[in-house]
Amino acid sequence: MRSEEEMSHPCEPDPVKFIVSLFSAEKELVDRVIEELSGIFGPTDWISKECYFDRTRYYEKEMGWPLHRRFVSFEQLIVPENMVSAKLQTNSIEQRYLREGQRRINIDPGYVSPERLVLATGKNYIHRIYLSKGIYADLTLVFSKGHFEPLKWTYRDYADPEVRAYFETVRERYMKQRKEAMERGKEHDRLRQGGA
Repeated sequence: MRSEEEMSHPCEPDPVKFIVSLFSAEKELVDRVIEELSGIFGPTDWISKECYFDRTRYYEKEMGWPLHRRFVSFEQLIVPENMVSAKLQTNSIEQRYLREGQRRINIDPGYVSPERLVLATGKNYIHRIYLSKGIYADLTLVFSKGHFEPLKWTYRDYADPEVRAYFETVRERYMKQRKEAMERGKEHDRLRQGGA
C-alpha cells in the first residue's frame, strides 16, 4: 500500500508556450492569417523565416503547390487545456477561407513545454490522447539531453533538424519567460507578506 507521501496529488499545470504552424499555396494568406491569430491569441514573439512544406505532397491536390510555410510562437503563455479551444478556433479560420470546399490554408496549433512539443489534431491515432470536443493531443517531439528528439510517429517535417532547432530556440525563450514569471511571483508574495 502506498504511503501518503508516495501518492500523487492533482495540481495545476505550468503554463506553456503557444505555437502555430501555417502553410498555404498563397504567401499573402499566411501573413494575413498570422495577423488574425495575433488578434485572437495576442502578439507573436517569433515568426520563422519562410520555408516550404515539402516533406509530403499529401495536400497538393487540395491546396496547390508549392506550399509556403511559417511557424509562429506567441508571447502570452497558456494553460495546456486551452489547446482544445485553440484548435476549434483555427479550424473555424480554415473554414472561412475555403474555396469551393477546398482548404486554402492549413493551421496547426500546439505548445512547447519544458519536456515536449505537442500538437492539437482532430484525428485519432495510437499515440494520441483524447482531450475533448473531438480534439486529441499529439506528442510530436520530446526534449532530451538538450535537444528536441523525434519519435517513431513524428511527422517528417517536425523530425527535420532545422525545424527542431527552431523549436529549441522557442523553448529557450519560453524557459526564460517561465523563470521571469516565477521571480515576479516570488517578489509579489514577498511584498504581500510585508517583506522589505
